[in-house]
Amino acid sequence: MRIGKGLFRGLIRLEPFDIACNNISMGKAGLDKILVVDLETTCWEKRQRGQIMEVIEMGVCLLDIGSGEITDRQGILIKPVYSAVSEFCTKLTTLTQGQVDAGIMFREGCLKLEDEYQSKKRVWASYGDFDRRQIEKECRLKNVPYPFGSRHINVKTLFAIKHRLAEEIDMDKAVALLGLELIGTHHRGVDDAYNAARIFWSLI
Repeated sequence: MRIGKGLFRGLIRLEPFDIACNNISMGKAGLDKILVVDLETTCWEKRQRGQIMEVIEMGVCLLDIGSGEITDRQGILIKPVYSAVSEFCTKLTTLTQGQVDAGIMFREGCLKLEDEYQSKKRVWASYGDFDRRQIEKECRLKNVPYPFGSRHINVKTLFAIKHRLAEEIDMDKAVALLGLELIGTHHRGVDDAYNAARIFWSLI
């Protein structure tokens, strides 16, 4: 399938340096496995002015692009600083304030991604662009170094293009379109990352 350059905006992000040094970075960046990430954040049924969304779970896994095997699945709980887990948020994610209070700080979570998943070296993917935008915003807010490299794949957009859909669709609908079922609890990062990896594998 031939895709015009314009469709790559927000789908696969490549900095000029990466493109110019493609033969170098591609060989050393760990393209054997893709890091798949799903973030859960504090949220409200009706968000009020001044309320800050913060990451409360980093769901991660590695997708082997040779075999399709999904490994190193983990849900990293993050303690919010400027917000609290609402009743609405608990109903959506199942996460409680007590659970995230026992988690690690956002900075530690980002370091964990770098140390355990080589996040700065690997291409990473998420279902939609929310995760990329949220972590960029929170890194700026908390003065934390960005834990990823410049190459991000938007699986949601890629899925819509591949299946020639009129619009992008939610994860549960994408899984159903593939004749599969969601595994685990929807809106838990650890499970949504796994399901996003399954969707991505269907596109490779």
